[in-house]
Amino acid sequence: MKKIVLIFFGLLQFSFIFAAKAKFSCDEYFLSVEYNDVIIPGDAIFVRLSVTNSKNHKKNKNDYEKKAVIQLNNEKKVITASPLYEIYKNKKQNFTQLLGGIPISQWLSDGNYSLTLTFADSDENVKEFVLPSTFETRQFNEEILELDEKNTAIKTDNSPQRIAQIDKLTSILDTYIPTDIFSTKPFKNPLESKNYTSYFGDKRVYKYTNGKSSTSYHYGNDYGVPTGTDVFACADGKVVLAENRISTGYSVVIEHLPGLFSLYYHLDSLCVSEGDIVKQSDLIGKSGETGLATGPHLHWEVRLNSVAVRPEFFLENFTFELEK
Repeated sequence: MKKIVLIFFGLLQFSFIFAAKAKFSCDEYFLSVEYNDVIIPGDAIFVRLSVTNSKNHKKNKNDYEKKAVIQLNNEKKVITASPLYEIYKNKKQNFTQLLGGIPISQWLSDGNYSLTLTFADSDENVKEFVLPSTFETRQFNEEILELDEKNTAIKTDNSPQRIAQIDKLTSILDTYIPTDIFSTKPFKNPLESKNYTSYFGDKRVYKYTNGKSSTSYHYGNDYGVPTGTDVFACADGKVVLAENRISTGYSVVIEHLPGLFSLYYHLDSLCVSEGDIVKQSDLIGKSGETGLATGPHLHWEVRLNSVAVRPEFFLENFTFELEK
């Protein structure tokens, strides 16, 4: 595989997120790439790839089946990779746009990282090039939670029912359907309140009533709000889970893009059902303290390719959508 160095690199500002822009041209194609170029633990890297056929492009049966993959590497080791999916195509103008993202683990430490983008329209015509990037560290908080008997029982529950619920959710979050494109717009907060009581990435030490303890990490943001507070869909999407779970109480999961889901936990009641198509800011439930909860609140979480990502990342223009 031939590696090609970018011939142009610049910065454009979209909303609150700084986007790098890179361009590459050859005899058959003109490629324009927009992406966030800072690798930060707990965030994601998204790439928007625009492909225009040149006058010298030779059409073949796979002409419009363009494929691309974004990849994060440390030295020569691949850490994570994900395909891009088609979001727009104009055959008359010979123009295609692809979008995709990869999660950046919150445990990522200093290293020699690089981003690469592979593009192909056939098995023979494959191009790979490096997307210039930098790495920044991030610190996360730590908290201790004293659990009562009810929450201790939930946290230590190893029943077949709870395991089955975990397996079901894992299967949903592992789902990647390239055609499931419901929204490319920035997310909105699911509540009018911004009373955060806990944050993504917090290290949590749970102390049980029996004197034992365990440690885990918080994969979303908690909002301290009264029971019955309206909870809204953060973006257009499809409801893929709406049920009462042992750990998270009344819960909703919404799919927004291939591999991208938002999760809402500890609700008091549900206003949607599995299979519903929702719009941004639609009412999906009322907040509560069901499941493992030390008080009334909403837990809001975002998963990309099964990995939890800091929800605030998606409040920015993460797809580099141009304002109309």
